[in-house]
Amino acid sequence: MKNLLFLGLMICFFSSCIEKIDTKALANTKWELSELPGMTLPSTSKATLNIADSLKIGGKSFCNSYGGQGEIIDNKLALKNIFGTKMFCQDTDAAERSYLQALNQVDNAKIVDGKLHLLATNKTLLVFTKVN
Repeated sequence: MKNLLFLGLMICFFSSCIEKIDTKALANTKWELSELPGMTLPSTSKATLNIADSLKIGGKSFCNSYGGQGEIIDNKLALKNIFGTKMFCQDTDAAERSYLQALNQVDNAKIVDGKLHLLATNKTLLVFTKVN
């Protein structure tokens, strides 16, 4: 019986440590890409992420515009149905493809020190700085 009580307390303790997405903190925010790990960002243009109150997303992927939908599943943010325009911009093509590929892999997010980190299996894919 003591073991069951102890196990129950441990489950409660660890479940309180699970990071939960605060949709209110994300709603109606604008972000600018500051890091794409493993890649130097182009200096000629920027990538942005705008999140509406319904978790609709959109922005610029350096050259093109894109959109999609965010969903909260099991307290994790997933990005779905990402679409975009298809102009070719030679200077930013590699960064744009990497950015869009990363967006399609997102299965969670967290805000650390005012920066939005988009993750896949707890690995940081993209880091954004909030724009006022």
